[in-house]
Amino acid sequence: MTVDIRPAGDADDAVLLEIDFATWTQAVSPAPAPTREDRTSFFDDRTDRENYLVAEADGRVLGYVLVHQNIPLPSHQHVLGINGLAVDPSAQGRGVGRALVEAAVAEAARRGASKVALRVLGENPGARRLYERCGFVVEGVLRGEFVMDGKLVDDVLMARYL
Repeated sequence: MTVDIRPAGDADDAVLLEIDFATWTQAVSPAPAPTREDRTSFFDDRTDRENYLVAEADGRVLGYVLVHQNIPLPSHQHVLGINGLAVDPSAQGRGVGRALVEAAVAEAARRGASKVALRVLGENPGARRLYERCGFVVEGVLRGEFVMDGKLVDDVLMARYL
């Protein structure tokens, strides 16, 4: 399968929202589950569409990645973060996630970043393996950062230097 990566657009809103609903689990996010009553649009007034990249194959949107500056300070401009990655369950395990991560890294380099950082739950070994295969290393672990289902869950800080 050939995966093309492109900037997200307004026309992607509904399909990206469905991908979010299909992929949310406590293994991927400590935030409460999104509900259709609370979330009727993927993009909102706080969303910079220009920071989203979309994976597409055969005209079908398969996933997205969000890459942006986490800390909007001049002293932190050299670091961009991956703050969202989702792949349609029907396309998982087919290289879409890797294509999105590599595209995010390339976009960060294009914007002049020297580091790409992310956070991943310790309970998400699949995502950690993906990031490691893409050259990310663990920079730190916030032990017991979240309580999920009554269990302490680590927050793993990872980065790739460009």
